[in-house]
Amino acid sequence: MEKLIIRPETGADHFAVEALTREAFWNLYVPGCDEHYLVHVMREHADYVKELAYVAELDGEVIGSIHYTHSHLSSASGELRDTMTFGPLCVHPRYQRQGVGTRLLGHTVELVRQRGFTHIITYGDPHNYFKHGFRTGRDHGISDPKGEFPLGLLVLELEAGRLGEGIWKFQESDVYNVDKSKIDAYDARFLPKDKKSQYSQALFSVMCRAFVRENEPVHPL
Repeated sequence: MEKLIIRPETGADHFAVEALTREAFWNLYVPGCDEHYLVHVMREHADYVKELAYVAELDGEVIGSIHYTHSHLSSASGELRDTMTFGPLCVHPRYQRQGVGTRLLGHTVELVRQRGFTHIITYGDPHNYFKHGFRTGRDHGISDPKGEFPLGLLVLELEAGRLGEGIWKFQESDVYNVDKSKIDAYDARFLPKDKKSQYSQALFSVMCRAFVRENEPVHPL
């Protein structure tokens, strides 16, 4: 896509980005979706990093977007480390698997690196992110707040060896805990879409219940 432009999101993009997010996630993980409402509310949250909100534009149409929030790690001794978390990252279904998400992620990862952060951590599908250098939290000694290692807890190490030994617990921003009672009223701003059940939702349910065993060997590439 030679004409693809990666640029910062502006205020004029907000509704288009929310509509795009809705289109990308609709019926993917649950019947309907809440990611577009998340994008809508996260922009006003203290953890949101406006400077890292980027869109992919093709021939004047916004076809992809990415958003970042502050997050952190904590050790057993109480030490804290600031980290970055992205999501939602989305691409319009017409343009998926064409490198748009890769361009958005690659561009913003470099910006995060320039800001001095050593880790980017998110919840997602390993099939989508391992090719970009992400590994499971277990591989880096990073657990969820309960001390467990979900398969979908993914870590991109920007600077090796900064965490040392021991387990660190990851805490994402509370903005991701959206008030689901407000989603339908917000969704009324858009054209109606049918909520359906489909196989990707069953796969997502399995992913959410999958954990990496503590003593599982790590196989390098």
